Amino acid sequence: MKKALLNFFERIEPDKEKQPFLHTLYDGFFTFAFTPNFTTKGGVHIRDGMDLKRTMVHVVLALQLCYLFGTWNIGHQHFAALGMYTGYLEALHLKIAYGLIKLIPIFVVTHVVGLGIEFYYAYKKGHGIEEGFLVSGALIPLIMPPDIPLWILAISVAFAVWIGKEAFGGTGMNVLNIALLSRVFIFFAYPTFISGDEVWIAGLEKVDTSYVSEAYGWGAGFFDWIFSGVGWSTFGEGGVPVVDGYSGATPLSLAFQGGWDNVTQAYSEGAMLWGTIPGSIGETSKPLIILGALFLILTGIASWRIMVSMIFGAATMALILNAWGATPFMEVPWYFQFYMGSFLFAMAFMATDPVTASSTSTGKWIYGFLIGFIGMIVRVMNPAYPEGWMLAILFMNVFAPLIDHYVLQANINRRMKRAKVAAVS
Repeated sequence: MKKALLNFFERIEPDKEKQPFLHTLYDGFFTFAFTPNFTTKGGVHIRDGMDLKRTMVHVVLALQLCYLFGTWNIGHQHFAALGMYTGYLEALHLKIAYGLIKLIPIFVVTHVVGLGIEFYYAYKKGHGIEEGFLVSGALIPLIMPPDIPLWILAISVAFAVWIGKEAFGGTGMNVLNIALLSRVFIFFAYPTFISGDEVWIAGLEKVDTSYVSEAYGWGAGFFDWIFSGVGWSTFGEGGVPVVDGYSGATPLSLAFQGGWDNVTQAYSEGAMLWGTIPGSIGETSKPLIILGALFLILTGIASWRIMVSMIFGAATMALILNAWGATPFMEVPWYFQFYMGSFLFAMAFMATDPVTASSTSTGKWIYGFLIGFIGMIVRVMNPAYPEGWMLAILFMNVFAPLIDHYVLQANINRRMKRAKVAAVS
């Protein structure tokens, strides 16, 4: 059966000279569907047939729990703001449906724009489709607010792929992490759409001085048709006002305003740990992110050295700030810094990007530690942006080659000294 299927695909292969664009599309699908023909054996450093596509797929698989939880949390935060279905499993069908209504367009726009640019460059260069956007395309939706305008998302993805990747030569040549470059573009070009307390809960619109739920539209109407048929609760028309005292503030913004006590007045430690809080789509559930990180470590895809050293770097700086204690945010106990924001997501899926991170073993320790150290400074001491991992990772992306250079130079110098000693003796 497998042989027959392979023969079928080989028969329908478009001619590379006469139909270059079709051949590019065919090659991308063919190499994704079938494993490599040969595996390496013997005394080499690679002993399997893992090509780049299958390596990237492992990262995408590690993100799926974040996608599942993020889909539910979009709906849960929306209805909680309205004072409806506040139980975690209450109206589960509505929460998941609403999450899909918000998440699917973000996912589709990200991939249509990003892959469209990838396909175009592959066609123009006359080579196969590069695999790098598999991971970037999976990461970008998870680091966005659930109500990000799709036109802004499209511009940010195009900027990241064009300027951050293709301008440097394509997959494996980029200096900066593509997913983070997309987010930092929005942060500086359209800051009101990715910061503040009003962007983290989907489906609320301001009427006069208060908020109400948006008109749900045809997507919810489609689900209402299904749900009403089985006797389940439905979305309705919208226009429901938010509950008194509603705030879409994230734990980080609350910590910056009044320290840890201010955070715990709004959210319990359990809610912050499990992720039932406002935030970017995929960053909130810490246990699920940790499971994804362990999967990447056990499969050998991501560097545990970067993850561990990043934790040490963040903890070291947090302890220094605790000792300083000049502001309420500095006084937040260092271990509670890991409950808030996107540290674990950045550690597991962003800092470990093998293209933009340090490649030497010693360099990974230095690289990860400095991300944690610098990121904590930005998080606590920057009033315009109470989070720091995006900027810290992009900053260290630039310095990763320099770190590796000095690590390699130190190794060369050490070996030269041993060689001279041996020559003299």
